[in-house]
Amino acid sequence: MRKGLYLRVALIAFTVILAIIFFLPNTPLFNYMPEWWKKNLPNKGIVLGLDLRGGSHLIFEVDTKRAREITVERIGIHIQSLLEKKGLKSSVKVENEKIFIQPIKEETKKIIKENYPELSISEQETNIVCQLPESAFKRVETTSVEQAIEVIRNRVDQLGVAEPAIHKQGENEIVVQLPGVKDPKKALEIIGKTAQLEFKLVNEEKSLLEQLPSLIRPSEEEVFLAQWKNKLSEDYEIVFQKIVNKETGEVYKKPYIVKKEVLLTGDLLAEAHVSIDQRFNEPYVSLRFNEAGAKIFEEITTKYINRRLAIILDGNLYSAPVIRERIEGGNAQISGNFTLEEAKDLAIVLRAGALPAPVKLIQNVTVGPTLGKDSIEAGKMAVIIASIFVSLFMIIYYRLSGLIADLALILNILLLIGALAALNATLTLPGIAGIALAVGMAVDSNVLMFERIREELRLGKTPKAAIETGYKKAFWTIFDSHVTTLLTAAVLFHFGSGPIKGFAVTLSLGVAINLFTALVGTKTVFDLIYMGKERKSLSI
Repeated sequence: MRKGLYLRVALIAFTVILAIIFFLPNTPLFNYMPEWWKKNLPNKGIVLGLDLRGGSHLIFEVDTKRAREITVERIGIHIQSLLEKKGLKSSVKVENEKIFIQPIKEETKKIIKENYPELSISEQETNIVCQLPESAFKRVETTSVEQAIEVIRNRVDQLGVAEPAIHKQGENEIVVQLPGVKDPKKALEIIGKTAQLEFKLVNEEKSLLEQLPSLIRPSEEEVFLAQWKNKLSEDYEIVFQKIVNKETGEVYKKPYIVKKEVLLTGDLLAEAHVSIDQRFNEPYVSLRFNEAGAKIFEEITTKYINRRLAIILDGNLYSAPVIRERIEGGNAQISGNFTLEEAKDLAIVLRAGALPAPVKLIQNVTVGPTLGKDSIEAGKMAVIIASIFVSLFMIIYYRLSGLIADLALILNILLLIGALAALNATLTLPGIAGIALAVGMAVDSNVLMFERIREELRLGKTPKAAIETGYKKAFWTIFDSHVTTLLTAAVLFHFGSGPIKGFAVTLSLGVAINLFTALVGTKTVFDLIYMGKERKSLSI
C-alpha cells in the first residue's frame, strides 16, 4: 500500500519538474541558465500565435486558369518531342487549351493515344485536335492549389518562421499566417515568386542580332516588344536580362531572342545553393539536377555545343552561357550580378520548388504586437480571476477537501502549460479560452467525487472507507464525461483550422491532465493524510 503511494508521489513530483523544465524558456529565468542547459534541455517553450505575437496574415489566389494552360502547353511540348524521336515532322501548336497538330497522320494519332489515353482526339480541317476532358482539368485545378500549399509551406519553413498556419480557403485561395515575421516584405516576395525555371535556346541569327539594341531602358520595353512582334516567327520570343550599372545604379534591360520550346524545367532540380565565384568574388546559385534532369541536361549540352543556353526564371533571363562541351552529372549555375542576399533568396525558392501556377496576393494584413500584448494580459487576467473564484468556492463549500481540490487545480494548470511547452504548441486567444475552460473542468471532477464521498459518510462509513468508495463510484462517470469531451476536441482539431485547432489542443490536454490530477493527484493527498492512524472525521 505504502509502496504504491510513494510511487504516485514520485510520479507527481516527476511530472511537475518536467513541466517546469519545458516551460522555463518562456520565463526570464531562462536567460540566466548556463549554456549547457540551453543547448541540451528544451529551449523553445510555448509559441505565441499571430493574434498574440503579431505578424502577417496573407491570402493568395492561385491562377487555376493558367494552371490549365501550363498543363496543356507541357503536354504539347512532350508530344512534339515524342514525334521528333519517331522521325515524324509535325507542327504542334497550343491554343485555347487545345493542341493542334499538322499534318494528319494515323501514326501520330497512335503515338498520342499510347502516351496520353485521356486526351480526346478529333480532326479539324488539316489538324489533329487534342483536348483534355473537363474532369482532368478539374483535377489539375485541385492539384495546383494543393501543390501551391506545399511549395509555400516549404518556402516558409526555410524562412525560419515559427509555427506558421497555412491552409486552403474556398476553391483556389491559400491563407498564410506568419507569427512574429521580422521582414514581411521579404517574406512576401519569396512566398509569391512563381519560380518557373526554364532552359531555352538563344537564337543567334546574324541578321536578327544586328537589329537588336544592346540595351534598352525599362520604360521602352512595351514599345520595343510591339516593334518586334511581326519580325519573329511563332516559334520565338523576346526575353530580357536585367543589367544594373554598379557606378550609377541605373537599370537597363538587354533583349534576347529565344526559342519558345522549353528544353528543361526546374521541377527536375535536386539541389540549389549559393556559391562564391573565386575570380570575381561574386555570389551565384549552383544547381544540381536529379537523375532524370541530369540525363536531359547531358543530352542538351551534347546536342547544342557552341550554342547559347538561356536560363530563365519567371520570364526574366538571368544568364545565357555558351555550351562549350558536354556536361555530365547535371550541374549548372545561375549568375547575374546578385547580391549575397538576392542569391540566397533565389536559392530558397528554387529548393522549395516552383509554384504550379502564378499566385496573386489578394489580402495582406499586418497584425501589430500591441494587440497581442493586450490580448495576453486580458487572457492572463481571465484565467487568474476564474481560478480565484473557483478556488474560493471550493474552500467555502468543501472546506479542507476544497483546499485539496485547489492544489489539484494549481497542479492542473502547471502541467497544462508544461505540456503545451513540450509540444511547442502555438498559443492563440481561443487557446487561452481553452485553458480557462480547463480550469472549470478541473474542479468539476472533484465536485462529483466529493458529493459521492458525502453520500458514503451519510451512510455511516469511516472517512477512509468513504474516500475509497467515493472515488470508485465516481471513476466511470468522470471517465465517460472526459472521453466525450476528448472526442469533441478531436473533431474540432480534425475539421478546424488555425485558432480552432489551438482551442482543441488546449482542451484535449486539459481534459487528459484533469483525469490525472483528479483521480491520482487528490487521491494521493487524501491517502497521505489518512496513511497513519484512523481519523474519525473528514472536512468536506
